[in-house]
Amino acid sequence: MGVIKKKTAVRGTEGGVKFICDVCSIDITATVRIHCADPICKDYDLCVPCFSEGKSSREHNPAKHSFQVIEQHSVPVFEESWGADEETLLLEGAETYGLGSWADIADHIGGFRDKDEVRDHYIQTYIQSSKFPLPEHASPADRSLIDEWPRDKFQARKKRRIEDRKEAAKNAPPPPPKQKPTSSVPSCHEVQGFMPGRLEFETEHWNEAEEAVQHMQFEPGEGRDPATGNLEPEMTLKMEVMDIYNNRLTSRVERKRLIFEQRLLEYKSNMAMEKKKSKEEKDLYHKLKPFARLMRKGDFDDFTKDMEYEANLRQAISQLQEWRQLQIGDLKSGQQYETEKQQRLARAAMNQYDRFAAARPPKASATTEQPSAVTELTSPTLELRPPGGLATPPASDVPDVPTNKALINGTSSANRNPTSIAHRPKFSMPPLANVARLELNEETSAGFKNLTEEEKELCCTLRLKASAYIAIKDGVLKESLKNHGQLKKKMCKEVARIDPAKGGRVFDFFVDSGWIKKQ
Repeated sequence: MGVIKKKTAVRGTEGGVKFICDVCSIDITATVRIHCADPICKDYDLCVPCFSEGKSSREHNPAKHSFQVIEQHSVPVFEESWGADEETLLLEGAETYGLGSWADIADHIGGFRDKDEVRDHYIQTYIQSSKFPLPEHASPADRSLIDEWPRDKFQARKKRRIEDRKEAAKNAPPPPPKQKPTSSVPSCHEVQGFMPGRLEFETEHWNEAEEAVQHMQFEPGEGRDPATGNLEPEMTLKMEVMDIYNNRLTSRVERKRLIFEQRLLEYKSNMAMEKKKSKEEKDLYHKLKPFARLMRKGDFDDFTKDMEYEANLRQAISQLQEWRQLQIGDLKSGQQYETEKQQRLARAAMNQYDRFAAARPPKASATTEQPSAVTELTSPTLELRPPGGLATPPASDVPDVPTNKALINGTSSANRNPTSIAHRPKFSMPPLANVARLELNEETSAGFKNLTEEEKELCCTLRLKASAYIAIKDGVLKESLKNHGQLKKKMCKEVARIDPAKGGRVFDFFVDSGWIKKQ
């Protein structure tokens, strides 16, 4: 075999086409070679010494086969730095690998030509020529470059160029380590079956949608009755099938859009965020997933965060109501109650099938913690009012007193600031004219035990049943929330639906307690 296409592992090295003698196997790329022109001998080349001695191999017969003497066309024809042999290899590489594959074409040319050099030479010589599509010096009579650069002088310069670039390649720093492959295959992404380079999945939604239309053909003018101009039944059926196919493609695109917009492909970060959620928060998040189709990523995150906060608030309120029914007056006692409750449940579950458990001393059991968000909402270190909320008591009734720290739930009255609820002036309740005081208790008024001492005094003075007072309180507070915590006395009387004098006293009590603010 006389021709070897030498492909090197690193681009920008010698490369190119290499010719060897088929008898002595010496390199005859840069010298004169004898090429057999007989069809039997394909790619058969000999060096000059072997040809002069009549040596041969395989089917070659030097006495009968015709031959060609091929010498190096290492002379400039179109540009002074490019020889005719390199121009030939350039066109051959462009035909083999296609225009644009400049790295492969440069390897085909060899001689330490890089892809940028090959691309620029092709564009300047063949594309930007004034004689396009021919180069500038394409005329056979034009020998200006050959006369300026004879063969010996041109080959010497070419040899120096190759040696300089070879030395530079030896002294070049080592190539960077191989990075993660960027090919569009499922193994290159953390989500199995996703091809990031193509933004497609190995199995798409309605993956068999194309099977219904893959053999369908439409010819110009067919499918319409020439007499009536209406569509034929077969064409109508084809159009229905195409509509179904288009609807399935639309559904596929919508699902992919949702995946990309909601960043569902970021599997590791999504799993890290999900591990931080409690079981109740996970269940709520899965229930809210259908709403992601209607929102953007940021809006959906805010929506789920607010819904989780509302669920935690509801759970905390339910727990506080349970503590109130058990006559637990502060949050520290409530936390202690929950701890002891979990311990009792754990002991009951452990001793259910153990008959001798009562005879053994109890063991300390690990308590099951509540969700962190609910624990924070019922923590004794929780601020009494959120930032920007109503003052307790209102600033209009109590003079401002400088405070050094925020009010804390569960602290004793001795440790609170002078403006706390425990130290505010007691609401004075003068009796109403023509209204006798009515002594109420738990037996005569349902729900009386759930009221504070001041609320009990108010109900006794105004002759209000506990259930009626609770209904009035609920309605007034709901109405004040609609106006950012502010309410007029007239509106309070309308909501209470009782004697105006009694309604005014109820309004004054709510304002003094800090539940509403005068408008």
